[in-house]
Amino acid sequence: MTHKIFIDGAVGTTGLEIGERLSGRREFELVHLPEDQRKDVNARREAINDSDFVILCLPDEAAIEAVSLIENDHTRVIDASSAHRTVADWVYGFAEFRTGQREAIANARFVSNPGCYPTGFLGLVAPLIAAGLLPADWPYTVNAVSGYSGGGKALIGRFAQDADIGFRDYGLDLGHKHMPEMKRHAGLKYDVIFAPAVIRAYRGMLVEVPLHLKAMGVTATAGQLLDILQEHYAGSPIVSVSDGAGCTELLLNEHDQPTDRLELFVFANASGDQVRLIARLDNLGKGAGGSTVQDLNIMAGLDETAGLRL
Repeated sequence: MTHKIFIDGAVGTTGLEIGERLSGRREFELVHLPEDQRKDVNARREAINDSDFVILCLPDEAAIEAVSLIENDHTRVIDASSAHRTVADWVYGFAEFRTGQREAIANARFVSNPGCYPTGFLGLVAPLIAAGLLPADWPYTVNAVSGYSGGGKALIGRFAQDADIGFRDYGLDLGHKHMPEMKRHAGLKYDVIFAPAVIRAYRGMLVEVPLHLKAMGVTATAGQLLDILQEHYAGSPIVSVSDGAGCTELLLNEHDQPTDRLELFVFANASGDQVRLIARLDNLGKGAGGSTVQDLNIMAGLDETAGLRL
């Protein structure tokens, strides 16, 4: 069976990544619009309604508009924007982070793909909160650094034009759009304190959650946190968990290559009461295009790793 796929926003950074992963796959027929019709509402409406799956790689307002163009009861949607990540009737497209999420994605009509930073945070914290090892009523801090491709064409252009930009700290108003997503899907009482930054690297991402277990009143040890994460992701072909033994530093992108993997690390001091939970991922891979293709595979009843870079 061949599924017709329309990528609305196919020439953007994420759209191009998804297109590369789907190119040449016989299970899918990609629907393309001519350059002069990419922003034509009627042309988009026709492509959307003629497709089995629509992948939205658009700004939030345009993604909401695209959904409003659906005039049938069968076109299924994966939204890679942040427009629907906290909307109740959309299924969150992070297959591994919660028990039953993969099945929910498989049966969904509308799936909202996770943000790159929340993928790292939720991958680390959500299973530990669900298991009762970490509290839901704690004000978590998230420190993160990403390659500049995560900012899309505008930020890519800034880094290309200005060689003096080496480290760009942002989100200084403490109102980053990823914060509601992290709070909702981790089941938190408080907003996280989110400190994102961008460096002079094209792709790659480190997301860190520091924990002082004793000060938090947490009785679990670092070893127990590690055990729960390893148990939760056991057998996953995409997510790995390590205690980081022998590791003295983490590179943003260890092999400087695109990847759809998500690597989770639990580092601790000698007594095990101070912990650094760190996630490493490709902001354009598991943080965007790779997870979108994974969701598409699941929804289409295919091997979820098909077309991924593992």
